[in-house]
Amino acid sequence: MSNQNHLTVELRTEFGKGAARRVRRAGKVPAVLYGHGTQPVHITMPGHDAMMALKHANALLTLDIDGKEQLALAKDVQRNPIKPIIEHVDLVIVRKGEKVTVDVAVHTEGEAGPETVVTVESATVQVECEATHIPESIVVDIEGATAGTQIHASALALPEGVTLVTDGETLVVNVAAMISQEVLDAELADAESEAGIEHEEPVGEETAEAAAATDEAAAAE
Repeated sequence: MSNQNHLTVELRTEFGKGAARRVRRAGKVPAVLYGHGTQPVHITMPGHDAMMALKHANALLTLDIDGKEQLALAKDVQRNPIKPIIEHVDLVIVRKGEKVTVDVAVHTEGEAGPETVVTVESATVQVECEATHIPESIVVDIEGATAGTQIHASALALPEGVTLVTDGETLVVNVAAMISQEVLDAELADAESEAGIEHEEPVGEETAEAAAATDEAAAAE
């Protein structure tokens, strides 16, 4: 289930890109808190603590704002593509017992049957659950699954209190037969043939030597 983390945050009075850069230079993370019909509240979060608290998706946080605690769900975490820092966080106000709709990662467990290839077609599924009981992942057991096995969203084993929002017909995991190198080569050859692609035959050693001798004789004349 979602990890609940306690963070002491500060209210922000300066906004804009310049103000956000100053916040990040101070080792903090700019964030905005909204929801339940309230006005957005701009805050700064302690950088290191925020990084630790937001390691997992759908992190549930307890924010201490001027001595008052507020539950919030991390809705959007913007990370720097190069540096290991968080640039901005969108937080949504939640209340105990309240249900939320979130995307949860799909993980496979076990080993499928021999000579098979397992493909996770949907990396996440959307579910509804209590904000304080969001699963970190949905586990799909593929132990011994044979080629041709297809697991749809409706077949997922969801934790108690979690309901599926994603269309039940959505293909989540597909188990296919492994294709041999010979079959791949044959398919490639057929595709090239249809496209009119021809490959020159490699020149043999004897043919190459004969051609070189002919060239030398012609040069001597």
